[in-house]
Amino acid sequence: MSTSETHAFSRTSNARVLTERPARYGKQLAGHMGHKIEESATGSLEFNREGPTTGIVELSCDGDALVLRLSTTEEHLERLEEVVGVHLARFGAKQSMVVRWERGDGTPGTTQGPVTPEER
Repeated sequence: MSTSETHAFSRTSNARVLTERPARYGKQLAGHMGHKIEESATGSLEFNREGPTTGIVELSCDGDALVLRLSTTEEHLERLEEVVGVHLARFGAKQSMVVRWERGDGTPGTTQGPVTPEER
């Protein structure tokens, strides 16, 4: 059973971030966020710093893209999109990386990036 199957979340959001080095950015994001949250061996980040798990982001590579799949509740959806997206956009600032989320219901989510030199 994967980590995401142990929690019942009502909302999902996905981002497909184009980059020539998706594995590098996925590893960097997991390493950075792993200091703050629980990183599993299955390529996912579990947001449980404040007690109960509020969301899970599954990371995978697909050709020239890092794919992020967020599972959470309505209450935490926008905040977790922002937290993950801002960190990733900062890591990819030199490549003008953009993280654009699309919610599971087809509606647009938040967008992070490109980050300006002042925002780094």
